[in-house]
Amino acid sequence: MAAVGEETVGYETILVARTGDGVATVTLNRPEAMNSFNQRMREEFAAVWAELNADDEVRAVVLQAADGRAFSTGIDVKQGLVHPENIWAKRDPGEMLGPKSNKVWKPVVCAVHGMAAGGAFYWITESDIVICSEEATFFDPHVSYGMVAALEPIGLSYRVGASHALRMALMGLDERVTASTALQIGLVTEVVARAELRARAHEIAATIAAKPTSAVQGTVRAFWESLDVGRSTALERGLAYATIGSPDGIRTVDRTTYVKPQPRLR
Repeated sequence: MAAVGEETVGYETILVARTGDGVATVTLNRPEAMNSFNQRMREEFAAVWAELNADDEVRAVVLQAADGRAFSTGIDVKQGLVHPENIWAKRDPGEMLGPKSNKVWKPVVCAVHGMAAGGAFYWITESDIVICSEEATFFDPHVSYGMVAALEPIGLSYRVGASHALRMALMGLDERVTASTALQIGLVTEVVARAELRARAHEIAATIAAKPTSAVQGTVRAFWESLDVGRSTALERGLAYATIGSPDGIRTVDRTTYVKPQPRLR
């Protein structure tokens, strides 16, 4: 485990740093390849999510990318990925990348700069809060290259709705969603100057990390798992999480907030 404030050693394609305020920062670190992901990065993301999930000192995560023209352009098409020969054994290429696919319920704040294209949405759509810099653009080039756009727009639809996700998928390289449009459609929650992006992402993460961790992670898990079930089931499960995951809040209400009414004296 890395010391506070130091970068984790042992990773080739990502950087990991911890600070004393409960925040870990994960940086995509392939700027020479537009921060695209290869097989090595896939494996390292699976490993780093497991590492951070097991570290109780980490209570929130900032996900960002090395400086350059792009946050990420998705799969590194020059290197490709490793797939099994059996077509029925193939799995989602982004399954190892996203925090929620790896059952990480610690909140993730994603800071996007430059281009975010195609497979970059594996990270963006599984983050809890997404902010971007003023020059950021978002697009999905699959159909322009004669490839079906399926996994990315499906994930995106849960954040921006079907209409915006389909438009982005079908327009391909002929249209890019600007930062202002991304804010309007709910893809991001805030747009800041490029020079302020990393500091603002850390500020948001640190604010969340200062809150009771069981309440925060229970909230994240209840929300994301609700997307996989119907409304009634989601509410029932949410009630269970609220009941078993709020011991600190219950004690606070019982001991300090709630005051038993006293009979009025005449």
